[in-house]
Amino acid sequence: MNQNQEWRNVLNQDPVLVQIMAVCPEIIPAPRTDIYLSLISSIISQQLSTKVAAVIKNRFLNLFPNQYPDPEILKITPDETLRGVGLSYQKLNYIRNVAAFKDTGQLEHEYINSLDDEALIAHLTQIKGVGRWTVEMILMFALDRPDVLPVLDLGIQNAIKKAYNLDLTGKVLQAKIREIAENWRPYRTIACKYLWKSLDI
Repeated sequence: MNQNQEWRNVLNQDPVLVQIMAVCPEIIPAPRTDIYLSLISSIISQQLSTKVAAVIKNRFLNLFPNQYPDPEILKITPDETLRGVGLSYQKLNYIRNVAAFKDTGQLEHEYINSLDDEALIAHLTQIKGVGRWTVEMILMFALDRPDVLPVLDLGIQNAIKKAYNLDLTGKVLQAKIREIAENWRPYRTIACKYLWKSLDI
């Protein structure tokens, strides 16, 4: 049995997810090896809609040769220039922190990929401005780790409340999400990706 069939067999045990997967476009994993760029993208996306984040990210990348924010060039790019694309002072400082961390050699893909999920969260949250949510997005999208559950993500919370008809908030909601998601192990990542998609339906 291939992995695609394996996760479908697991998720098909949840009738709510079955309905969601039936109406959502198929999700094709597309892992990325550039963790540095993925971290910057995640920081730009914090607390923004997908559409607004994409606009700011494109403006940001267009500041650099080949649309790549090389740490050495980023280091000498004036704050005013970075602010001009729509970045807050806080976010531009966080992005500079990521660039400084890359300069130490601690974002190499081979090393990053050798760490398990919790070890990677501990490693990357050393960077000021990179929290657990940001690393969970890296685990789910850049590295395509199969069993990540971002209970603090507002989109996941809203999708689960909508799909499972819940009227809960805070830690009670988070506990309920963990309980529901136990049925999806070890494929909680793909379940969450379908739940995010369901918000657009």
